[in-house]
Amino acid sequence: MSATGKHRRPKTSQLARLLAVAGTGGIALALPLISASGAEAAQPAAQPATTTTSAAASVSTSVSTSVSGVAAKAAAPKIYSVVAGDTLSKIAQSHSVSGGWKKLYEDNRAVVGSDPSVIRPGTKLTIGGPAKASSGTAAATTAPAARGSAAEPARADRSARPTTLFANNLDGWIRQSLEIMAQHGIPGTYDGIRRNVLRESSGNPLAINNWDSNAAAGIPSKGLLQVIDPTFRAYHVPGTAADSYDPVANITAACNYAAARYGSIDNVNSAY
Repeated sequence: MSATGKHRRPKTSQLARLLAVAGTGGIALALPLISASGAEAAQPAAQPATTTTSAAASVSTSVSTSVSGVAAKAAAPKIYSVVAGDTLSKIAQSHSVSGGWKKLYEDNRAVVGSDPSVIRPGTKLTIGGPAKASSGTAAATTAPAARGSAAEPARADRSARPTTLFANNLDGWIRQSLEIMAQHGIPGTYDGIRRNVLRESSGNPLAINNWDSNAAAGIPSKGLLQVIDPTFRAYHVPGTAADSYDPVANITAACNYAAARYGSIDNVNSAY
């Protein structure tokens, strides 16, 4: 007869219990196998996240700096050199100036001068900020420019020599024409020009004759001195606009024609 004994649960070693726990999930695996000092040594394993965060912050800062740099560069004022045919409104539109030609003129009044309808080739305009006045301000201009209304500043044009500013009215147009005529040896006087202008157009640079024989032929007389396009092209004077409605160009071409046919505009006292 076998002896009766007390059944007791075999003593499981600490290592076996730990292995059993480890088998329930990978997360608990490392915890029971290290001492307190080992736990402290395990902390660096969490650092990659910190490093990643720092790297992300660094990239973010770098991107922000780059974007700021691009924005600053885009916002920096630009210098534009006026060429023949330019107007303030044309320049403002092509460079998307906020506030249009009025803002462009306001920023560049120091170099343009008191008349926004006068801009000259070679003038340096600052786009995106106020310009600084220089020794070569608008008072010391380099070439006459065609005139226009304040709403549509006139086109810049070339001239053979430096000149002064002239008023944007009949008196100014005649005086500017006389200066250009003198440069090209074209005869004529202020009184002779003014007398013929008042008879032909009453001083309206946009006057056009739509009823005479020239108009019937498709070449109406235009401008202050009522010049047809073929005559204007034939007697156009370098240094003036290529537009027969331009007051200075119209006067100068008409006087050049009158000089060739009548000796001088002063000798013209009727339709010519």
